Amino acid sequence: MCGIVGIVGKTNVNQVLYDALTVLQHRGQDAAGIVTYQDDRFFLRKDNGLVKDVFRTRHMRRLVGNVGIGHVRYPTAGSSSSAEAQPFYVNSPYGITLAHNGNLTNTHELAEGLLRSDLRHINTNSDSEVLLNVFAHELQKQGKLVPTQVEIFEAVKAVHKRCKGAYAVIAMVTGYGIVAFRDPHGIRPVCYGKRETEQGTEYMIASESVALSAEGFTLVRDIDPGEAIYIETDGQLYNQQCAENPQLTPCIFEHVYFARPDSIIDKVSVYKARLRMGEKLAEKMMKECPDYDIDVVMPIPDTSRTSAMQMAYRLGVKFREGFIKNRYIGRTFIMPGQSQRKKSVRQKLNPIELEFKGKNVLLVDDSIVRGTTCREIVQMARDAGANKVFFASAAPEVRFPNVYGIDMPAASELIAHNRTVDEIQEAIGADWLIYQNLDDLIECAKEGNASIEQFDCSVFNGEYIAGDITPEYLDKLEKARNESSKRKKNKEFDDDHTVIDLHNND
Repeated sequence: MCGIVGIVGKTNVNQVLYDALTVLQHRGQDAAGIVTYQDDRFFLRKDNGLVKDVFRTRHMRRLVGNVGIGHVRYPTAGSSSSAEAQPFYVNSPYGITLAHNGNLTNTHELAEGLLRSDLRHINTNSDSEVLLNVFAHELQKQGKLVPTQVEIFEAVKAVHKRCKGAYAVIAMVTGYGIVAFRDPHGIRPVCYGKRETEQGTEYMIASESVALSAEGFTLVRDIDPGEAIYIETDGQLYNQQCAENPQLTPCIFEHVYFARPDSIIDKVSVYKARLRMGEKLAEKMMKECPDYDIDVVMPIPDTSRTSAMQMAYRLGVKFREGFIKNRYIGRTFIMPGQSQRKKSVRQKLNPIELEFKGKNVLLVDDSIVRGTTCREIVQMARDAGANKVFFASAAPEVRFPNVYGIDMPAASELIAHNRTVDEIQEAIGADWLIYQNLDDLIECAKEGNASIEQFDCSVFNGEYIAGDITPEYLDKLEKARNESSKRKKNKEFDDDHTVIDLHNND
């Protein structure tokens, strides 16, 4: 998962891009990058790390210009190489730089075609670099010295025909403007807004509406699936549908976990959707366990707080904050190594023992993926003196890997894979476990926008909305992720021994 932002402004946009990326930091903590344009030159800074660590004053001073794009990422399929930090850049044609959120599912075929037919070399393992080169090649085929919106949209049409999977893209064409487009299924979110200044109208494109509102931009709308918008450097905006059969089928996991609750995605309030998740889960609990004996409901910070609050209200049970989060520890879901993830849980959360002692506690999380974190948290609740520990997931069982830009583990590493709910309950050490029904989850997310006929729910039901996902593809994906996991473990082992050797030398 990544966060993207682009701005066509009237004054220097470096600070606004920086601020927008900090708002989108929850979408990726592995790397960050900003590129701006002025006087026929790009000015680029990108590196591994959080936004606040990648950009120093000396970097910001060099990022001049009133047009720019930015990106935050976490590693796809376990990769955390700084070479894959975005935005990416190609010289021909014109000079294009691109930021991408999502994942292409035919990357290998595209890369081979780029080399054999298009004579373009790919320098990294990133599908985003492949996507950039596809777009650049298709734009070059238009053969215009000065591209207009006509050539831009023709290139996007060709991208839709060649690329499969999920992609929300912002690209900057040197001296001409910014183009943003979304895959024909609209799997990954992207929207745009504007604000009026003394110098004129400024536009911002971003993964989530919260980035717009935080910087004083008014949300205009989401970019439609298959649609492209092109904003010239002088502020002229064009839009066109570039896909043949677009259909909005967004990723439902955005509402479960990734998006901030203060965002509006495809006209659906993430906050309201999560309130409804808590409501539905409480109703299910009252049906399945009418004699529930719960003293207190507690969220596992932070994403589940909204659902837990509504669940407590509907059950008529006290809502309490039982865990305090250390804000300076990164998301365990995003951390690349399993051993690193295990070590970080107790550093990340600390229980308030008075809220647990002698009570029957219902812990609410947004979802359960590997189960490592919730198993540790259940044990922490017991260590703090809880009498019984019940566990509720605001999402259904995660049984299948994600192929559209969420770096979930291989299926064999998912705690719900080939396990019943009772077996999962035993594995995490809870006294009782309840999951959200998939139909209820869909209803919760759909209520805000009746025009959404379908969501991508592939992690729950194994139905991959963009198609072409075969068992062979998933096998290759699992092998790739397993190899990546081995490399991570070896690196951690090597790092540990380096520390020991240095200590011995002392």
